[in-house]
Amino acid sequence: MTAAAEVVRLRGAGGLGLAANRYGPPDGPVVLFLHGAGQTRHSWHRTAATVAQAGFSVLCVDHRGHGDSDWPEDSEYEIEHFADDLEAILDTLDSPPVVVGASLGGLATLVAQGRNDRQLFRAVVLVDITPRIDASGADRILSFMAERPDGFASLEEAADAIAGYTGRPRSDGDVTRLARVLRQDEESGRWRWHWDTRFLAGKTGGAITERAEMIHARLLDAARSITVPLLVVRGSLSDVVDAAAVAELVREVPGARSFDVRGAGHMVAGDENDAFTGAVLDFLGGLP
Repeated sequence: MTAAAEVVRLRGAGGLGLAANRYGPPDGPVVLFLHGAGQTRHSWHRTAATVAQAGFSVLCVDHRGHGDSDWPEDSEYEIEHFADDLEAILDTLDSPPVVVGASLGGLATLVAQGRNDRQLFRAVVLVDITPRIDASGADRILSFMAERPDGFASLEEAADAIAGYTGRPRSDGDVTRLARVLRQDEESGRWRWHWDTRFLAGKTGGAITERAEMIHARLLDAARSITVPLLVVRGSLSDVVDAAAVAELVREVPGARSFDVRGAGHMVAGDENDAFTGAVLDFLGGLP
């Protein structure tokens, strides 16, 4: 039986409201989970509950424009804005947390650390994200996110669309889980993704490919500034991060470690949750 979450409200940059789930003892060492683009805080539920049972105080946050967090009026969805929110959250904590960032969450983590002279975190876990990103894989994800702007007639239709994209057959539980990441329009009854579609502005149509080398240089410099323990967890079937990109990160950041989750794609925690959670717990257990 997994632990229940307490829903809390945090303040992001400029006072933007961010929704979060809190698990575990409030006085435990903090582990902060940041999801990927198009996901919500609920994508971490099983892992977060298990980590909380190990004695950690866990926070899973909805990024701006995602889930139950506020949508900025001016469509402020550059990576700098997500890093701003992360720093605002850190200002509310008594001590640096361990941050676990998947994809977008990992990018925000790197950018925030790269622009600070002090170490922001106790330790860092990057989930299927490295400074070198396979641009074609990233473009494929964003293109999928941009499809079906009118949503889906049912949760079953949404589950079928995801299965077609991932190539993984959907299980009976998929529909129930999707109720957490989609919202139903009261008038039409259609189900739409629970994030602001303005997030995609300027990010599709090969935009990532055009900026790939610039992004890589900036993120690699940011990664080199990390002096705390670092773990990168990669899905062995990922089309966003390959083995060479992980090797580069481990080579450039002293003491960094890596772990491949067999059979997982880019959505590591969703694809192979038990293996992913085990890797995170092992890492946490070895921290000074």
